[in-house]
Amino acid sequence: MALRTEAKKDIVKICEEHAHEPSPLMIILEEIQRKYGYIPMEAQELVSEKTGIPVAEIYGVVTFYNFFSLTPKGKYVVGVCLGTACYVKNSQAVLDEFQKQLGIKPGETSQDGLFTIEALRCIGACALAPAVSINGKVYPMVQPGQVSAIIKECRDKEVA
Repeated sequence: MALRTEAKKDIVKICEEHAHEPSPLMIILEEIQRKYGYIPMEAQELVSEKTGIPVAEIYGVVTFYNFFSLTPKGKYVVGVCLGTACYVKNSQAVLDEFQKQLGIKPGETSQDGLFTIEALRCIGACALAPAVSINGKVYPMVQPGQVSAIIKECRDKEVA
């Protein structure tokens, strides 16, 4: 999918705004990720052209850090913690239930574009295990039987 002219202009503007920074790449990539939800190859090539940073280096950064994505994410990014505290309290079953109900695997986005599932190593909410994070909101002590209500809560926001 090619970037629209408007998106290209936005990315050029982001690059120009941070040209004075001693090491602008992370700042530029974070802004692109925040604005568009992902950083496609065409955007990486444009950043390379405007900053002089090789595409290979940009791609290396984008693929190294898990908060960057090469593909669009859903409106609701469901992060199921699989860190030790959550895992021993059955977070794998919670992840399995999200996969079953949404019909996608970690790293994938639902057909309607609403949900992306991520299997996370730790979200820092060990006392709330098993924890699920959706767009920054932490759901504590989630059990598989609660998954449908959580999904419904997100879908209801779309109708409202």
